[in-house]
Amino acid sequence: MKKTGILNADIAAVVAGMGHLDTITVADAGLPIPDAVLRIDLVVRPNLPRFMDVTSAILEELIVQEAIIAREMVEVSPETYDVLRARLGETPIRLVSHSEFKQLTAQSKAVVRSGEFTPYANVILVAGVAF
Repeated sequence: MKKTGILNADIAAVVAGMGHLDTITVADAGLPIPDAVLRIDLVVRPNLPRFMDVTSAILEELIVQEAIIAREMVEVSPETYDVLRARLGETPIRLVSHSEFKQLTAQSKAVVRSGEFTPYANVILVAGVAF
């Protein structure tokens, strides 16, 4: 049994298989997930697990060169945005409309669905390189 890092086998496999510019989406409980994209559903009940818990676990293992969020997060859920901004550090954040965000999820290697009930608590992480 693995004892550190991401213990969920599906998430660990996706992260390990990602290359430069591949994307993974961490979603709240309500984001529609395209049928053709791998759905990793973690939701147990409202707010379990939390969006930032899942996002932070992935950020510990994935080199991220850019994050993409819906600009609505900044307006409607500023506390979530502030925590995400702090966790991403110097990583650039690209703001798009929620409609465009939903379209971009179709290109993700996977969408990890959290139990988050905060509106617009979604992020697309764009993989970078270690060199």
